[in-house]
Amino acid sequence: MKRFIEDSYVTQQPRILSSSGMMEASIFCGLLMAFALQGHCTESPSSRRLQEGECATRTRPPLLFNSHNFSMDLRMPGVSPSSSDTYLCMAFPVPTDRDSYIVDFIPHASMSTVHHMILFGCQSPTSTSSSWDCGGAQGTCKDDPSIMYAWARNAPPTKLPKDVGFRVGKNSGMSYFVLQIHYGDVSAFRDHHRDCSGLTLKMTLKPQPFIAGIYLLISVDTVILPGKTVTNADVACEYASYPIYPFAFRTHTHRLGKVVSGYRIRNGKWTLIGRQSPQLPQAFYPVNTELSVQYGDTVAARCVFTGEGRTTETIIGGTSDDEMCNFYMMYYMESKHAVPFMSCMDSGSKELFRHIPAEANVPIPVSPGQMNSMMHMGHAADDGVMLDKRRGGQAADPDYHLEQVTDWPEGNLQLGQVSGLALDSDSNLVIFHRGDHHWDVDSFDSRARFQQKSLGLIQQSAILVVDPAKGRILKASGRNMFYLPHGITADRDNNYWVTDVALHQVLKVSSDGRDRILLALGEAFTPGSDSSHFCQPTDVAIDPHTGNVFVSDGYCNARILKFSADGKYLSQWGAGSLDRRQRARFQIPHSLAFLSDRREVCVADRENGRIQCFIADTGEFVKEIKKEEFGGKVFAISYSPAGDGLIYAVNGDSPYRSTPLRGFVINYTTREILDTFSPKRKQDFKMPHDLVEGRDGSVFVGDAGSEEVFKFTAEKSHRSVKKAGIQVQELEEVEAFIQTRLKPQKNTSHVAAAGPEKQRVDRPSLPVVQEEKKTVKSGKENGVMAAVIITLLLLPLLLVVFIGVFVCWRRNKYREQKAEPRSVAGILGKIKGKAVGGLNLGNFFASHRGYTRQGFDQLSTEGSDQERNMEDSSDSDNEEYSAPPLPPQPSS
Repeated sequence: MKRFIEDSYVTQQPRILSSSGMMEASIFCGLLMAFALQGHCTESPSSRRLQEGECATRTRPPLLFNSHNFSMDLRMPGVSPSSSDTYLCMAFPVPTDRDSYIVDFIPHASMSTVHHMILFGCQSPTSTSSSWDCGGAQGTCKDDPSIMYAWARNAPPTKLPKDVGFRVGKNSGMSYFVLQIHYGDVSAFRDHHRDCSGLTLKMTLKPQPFIAGIYLLISVDTVILPGKTVTNADVACEYASYPIYPFAFRTHTHRLGKVVSGYRIRNGKWTLIGRQSPQLPQAFYPVNTELSVQYGDTVAARCVFTGEGRTTETIIGGTSDDEMCNFYMMYYMESKHAVPFMSCMDSGSKELFRHIPAEANVPIPVSPGQMNSMMHMGHAADDGVMLDKRRGGQAADPDYHLEQVTDWPEGNLQLGQVSGLALDSDSNLVIFHRGDHHWDVDSFDSRARFQQKSLGLIQQSAILVVDPAKGRILKASGRNMFYLPHGITADRDNNYWVTDVALHQVLKVSSDGRDRILLALGEAFTPGSDSSHFCQPTDVAIDPHTGNVFVSDGYCNARILKFSADGKYLSQWGAGSLDRRQRARFQIPHSLAFLSDRREVCVADRENGRIQCFIADTGEFVKEIKKEEFGGKVFAISYSPAGDGLIYAVNGDSPYRSTPLRGFVINYTTREILDTFSPKRKQDFKMPHDLVEGRDGSVFVGDAGSEEVFKFTAEKSHRSVKKAGIQVQELEEVEAFIQTRLKPQKNTSHVAAAGPEKQRVDRPSLPVVQEEKKTVKSGKENGVMAAVIITLLLLPLLLVVFIGVFVCWRRNKYREQKAEPRSVAGILGKIKGKAVGGLNLGNFFASHRGYTRQGFDQLSTEGSDQERNMEDSSDSDNEEYSAPPLPPQPSS
């Protein structure tokens, strides 16, 4: 009888908006949930490890935001593995029979506990018990599983491009999600805590024009010899299906992997899809270029391993001491041809891989600072959201427009030519100006040697620290230190890194008021082009994790130089291009921005009117942003990680064009200009020379021509936000709880999850912007909130009763047959459908000779997810990381 009750509970789950009776059940569930939530929302879920009996409160039923959008929590029910390298799985039914689409994956896990997570989709899970050991013969699914998501090494959330989603439900062959978690080191559970790691899925019922899928290239027969410096694992397959359009890639190995690269080969030409170190957060990074893979192409990947430090052979397997070689390619394709998962396990020919580009064999180093940064991300990941400490309002709301604060500063700052701006670690504005010195036609000779040394050093305080709110001077320094200041940035210790174009030097200056030069790079008044000389260097960027220093050099050189924190020369590079035939050298690399969340350095290439970005560790070219609106010149850039990433830029006068001088707010991901701004009086911009974003989202622009600093803040505007034929609309979240299965555990609370975590559905160019739902509060506010929820939920019932009474009264009075009001089921419709089969990969690891079976009977692989954006084209009108209205035509 007990088993019968449990089976009935599983099979008779209510479906979203299926009938009038279901609405009553939902209302009843909503009332129960409203009361259940009280008293369980006061403690941050990431503040400590969860003890036995608490994990059940972390799993909530699907939450409906509006008629199309909802979220779903997939969590382990409080598990404590007894041995290392345990694989546990849990199945969750898709909460609707209709086709639905996953558009956002939000992980809740820490690498201190979880080795990896994988989300499979299938029609019939191996088990429907609360959780089961899926590392042996039992596996994940009875039918053919499809990988939809993978996580490891504290990778942050994944957002899919606009108009792209993973299809599940009715016609997809995926009626169940199966969450697989690999618990690597059991010592993490010495405190006997219970783990409830998992995912939140953001989903929509709205059909997506393009269907996402994953193509996995995986090596199954690589053996890494002990002590051998380099071992290559190669995978290659000919593609023989409808065109796919890769938009992201992910790499994965264990500890011995140095670099993983993936390529498309067409007519003998190798085109890079993606290349990354698997020791970094194993994320889905955007591909290097817009490309398609079509019938007859070859898809190939190489993993580079080292056997140094090992005393025995290392094989491909499922334990932490084994290795893996995986290259994930996330793609979209037309809905009518959609295949959710494909794989390649062939090793390819040696002749083929003789032609692989040399970059595939170059390891990508990972610094100890980066590893520490990954470890510290654990708490944020466990809370489900990579907390963005900076405001994201402008990135999320296109109605905000930057407007000048006309009464800032409150007093006269008495500035000269403003050449540089920075923000210190106390969030104060730092202004670098030239006092009574000016850069004019007589300042340098034809060999870039400074001709006005007789003027002496600038006697005024060239560095001012200013209160960003009121514009009051808090501190002044830099007297008798500079000749012609240019760029400035502050490091994490609040030291100033400045450039002086007259001195041809980069100086590290203390901020303690004693005007000490802590470090000098370059030789004073001596221009040059080697590793120890500069020629009119323009700006400095600092890597906050490693302390590495990047210098743009400059007016007479065309390069970026990289130094260690103590001034040791490391490397340099010039302008980048994915098409070497179109390579154009820098023409005055004028400003730098370090993208800490992406580990990139972006350059304002002034005279080329473009922004170029590079991987900070290697100098490898990532992307270019070039817009007609720039008018041929970009003077300065700044960066904010808000939303999809924002680049702020200012342009300059061009003798060939009459483009207005103004600032730009650019979506880093799509390269779309989100906003432009300028002073109330347009003529006040004479030579906007540098800019910086404050902690509150304000933007400051320093003008060398007008010798002023302007402040802009985001104000709400009422302009149209219709873009590309899609009407952007705001939808309020309407809370509706859908009952789902959660099998009781011993000593486990049955209380439902504390209110939904704050998270905005945030996809590139997503046409629906959802408002954040506030967490239910404790105390008296809970009682008020419960009363409000009860009232709102009862109103539909009262309305239905009133309509029924009114209809009966009309019938009796007039004795006429009236059309019966449509039922709730008629209004909302019934959700029906059936699942279809999926793609079978087989138990290839289990049968492959000499390899560990554990975790591989249903294709156990590690993975993770994060966005970093790359693009190849200098054509700024091609939006990156967004699905085009129609798939691009195949090209050679």
